[in-house]
Amino acid sequence: MTPPLELPSEHRGLSPHTGYTRAHWEAAADGLLRAAWQWSTPGSALLDLPGRPSASGVRSDGLEGYARTFLAAAFRVAGADGKDPHGWLDRYADGLGAGTRTPGRDDLESWPLILDHHVQGQPMVESASVAIGLRLTRPWLWDRLDAGVQDRAEEWLRGALRHTPSPNNWYLFPHSVAAFLESVGRGDAETSRAKGRALDLLEGWYRGQGWYSDGDHRAFDHYNGWALHLYPMLDAHLSGDPELSAHYGSRLREHLDNYTLLFGGDGAPVHFGRSLTYRFAAGSAVALGAVTGHTPLSPGASRRVISGSLRYFLDRGATGTDGLLSLGWHGPHEATLQHYSGPASPYWASKAFVALLAPDGHPLWTATEEPAPSEGPDRVLALPAPGLLIQSTRTDGIVRLHNHGSDHVRPHEGESGVQDDPLYSRWSYSTVTGPTSRVNAADNHLAVVVGGVRSSRRSIHPLGAGGGDGWGWAASWHRPVFRSGPPMVPGMRVESVTVVRGRYELRVHRVLGAPAGARVEQTGWATGPDDSVRSGLHGLHGWETQDEVRAPQGTAYTRWAVLPRLGADAEGTVLLVSLASLTAEPEPTALAVAVSGVNVDGDAVEVGWADDGSTTRIGFEPLTVEHR
Repeated sequence: MTPPLELPSEHRGLSPHTGYTRAHWEAAADGLLRAAWQWSTPGSALLDLPGRPSASGVRSDGLEGYARTFLAAAFRVAGADGKDPHGWLDRYADGLGAGTRTPGRDDLESWPLILDHHVQGQPMVESASVAIGLRLTRPWLWDRLDAGVQDRAEEWLRGALRHTPSPNNWYLFPHSVAAFLESVGRGDAETSRAKGRALDLLEGWYRGQGWYSDGDHRAFDHYNGWALHLYPMLDAHLSGDPELSAHYGSRLREHLDNYTLLFGGDGAPVHFGRSLTYRFAAGSAVALGAVTGHTPLSPGASRRVISGSLRYFLDRGATGTDGLLSLGWHGPHEATLQHYSGPASPYWASKAFVALLAPDGHPLWTATEEPAPSEGPDRVLALPAPGLLIQSTRTDGIVRLHNHGSDHVRPHEGESGVQDDPLYSRWSYSTVTGPTSRVNAADNHLAVVVGGVRSSRRSIHPLGAGGGDGWGWAASWHRPVFRSGPPMVPGMRVESVTVVRGRYELRVHRVLGAPAGARVEQTGWATGPDDSVRSGLHGLHGWETQDEVRAPQGTAYTRWAVLPRLGADAEGTVLLVSLASLTAEPEPTALAVAVSGVNVDGDAVEVGWADDGSTTRIGFEPLTVEHR
C-alpha cells in the first residue's frame, strides 16, 4: 500500500496562507494517481478501487476509476506541455485499447456500453471525462494511437450521443464527447445536435447572477461550478472560440464574484448540496477562471481559494492511510453520500487540477497569495436569482449560507413523495458544520408537528432577497408536508424571513393555517462536544420552550452532535421570532442581550439592536424588510 501523499516543503514566502505552490499541485495529482493505479486490471482498462459498489455496479465503478483519474493525469500532463515523468498516458492509452475492444462483454477489461440514464447511464457520465482527457492530451496520446483503436474509441463514445441523459447537467456529457470528436476531425450532424441541445438547455437553466439551475427545477449547489460552468467554459477555452469564451466567461466571472465567498477562512467550501464527496472539486471553477482570465479575483486570491480547499481536505484525512480518496468529507462519512456514489466517485475531485493548465510562470503560480474573500471584512451578500443569502465573519473565518431558493425537487415529483434531503431542506449551512442525518433530529429546521408527526420542507418558493451595507435578507414560503399520515394540511403554509448582520441571524416565521393541537419547533446549528464553534438559539417572540436535542449519528464534522431547539403550541396564524448564532469567537455576547427590544404589531415585527441602536422591521402583507 502507498503512504499518504508526499508533498514538497511549504513555501510560505510565496504562499503565506497555505504554503502550497504549483509543485504541491503536481505532487498531489501524482500521489492520487499512484495510489489509484494499484487497483487497475492487467490491461489497464478498469480501476477497481476497494469499497462498497455504487448502484451502477462494479464494472461501471471500474470505468469510473479509469475516467476520473484520467482527468487528473490529463490536466497534469497538458499543463506540463506533454512532460509525463511517471508515464501516466501510456497506461491510459493501454486502457483505452483494452476497454473498447469488446465493450459490453462480461470479461476482465471491457467497458460497459453507454445506454439511457435510467437503464445504464453512469458510463455516459464517465464518457465526458474520457473525452476531455483525450482532448487535453491529443498530441501525446490520441494522435499516437492505431487507427483501429481510435475508431473503436469513437464508436464507444458515440453511445453518449445516441442515448438519453438525465434531465440536468448530464446533457453536458454528450456535449463534451461531441466537442472532442469535432476537435479531431470526426464531427458530423450527430455531434452538432448533441452540442446544440446541451447549450440550448443551458440557456434555459440560467437564472442570473452567475447561477444555473441544475435542470428545469430549482437546484443550486456546487454543480454550478464543477459542471454547469466548467464544461462549456473549458470547451470554449480549448477551442479558442472568442464568442463562446466571452459568453460563458462573463457568466463565470459573475458567478465567481459571489461563489468565491463560499469558502471559509480554513479553506473549506460550504457544506451544501449533493455529491460533496467530490471535495476540492469545489474550487475547479475558481481555477478555470484564473486559467482563462474570466475572474474577478487577483491571481494571488484565486490561488488562496483553490490551494486552501485542496489543503483543507488533505490535512484532514481525505486520503486516509492508503492514499485513496475516501467516500466522505474529511474521512469516510456515509451520510455525505448518494446512492450513485462508488469507490472511485471521489475522483471527480480531479476537476480541481484544471488549475495545472496554468503553466509555470503563470500569475496564478507566481503571484504572492492574498486573502480569500471570506478573510476580508464581514460580508453579507444577497442573491435573489438562486434565493441564497451568504454571511461571513472575519474574526472566525466562518461562512454561512441561508437557503431560501434551492430544493432539488424535480418538476414531476409530488412534494409528499420526496424523501427528506438534509443537503437541501435545511434553512442554513456553513463551512464548519454539516447537517444531521435524516434519521436524527434535523438541524436548522422549522417543523410543524401534527398528530405527533413533524413536517418536512420540500419545494421552496423564494419571495425575494436584498440588503444594504453590512446586512441582508432572504425570504421564502413552503408547504409543510408529512411522510406518514395525511401528506399535508389544507391551507397551511409557512412564510420565512432570515435577516443577517455580523454573526447574528434573525429568523422570523409566520405559520398560517395551523390546525388545533399543532405545535411548532425550530432548531439551530448542530455542533459536537469537541467543536471550537458554538451554536446559539434564543426565542424573541412567540416561542414558549427551549431545550436541546441530540443527534447521535453526528455530522460530517463530528461523530456526535447536539442542537438547540425552541417550541410553541400553534393554531391558526402565529408569528415566531428568534435569534440564532454560529461563532468561534472565544467569548461571544449572549444572544439574550444582543437585541434591545421586540415589538410585534399584527403581521409586522420590529427588532432593535443593542450594539448600535439600529432597527430591523419585517412585514408580511406585503412582504417588506427594512433596516435603519
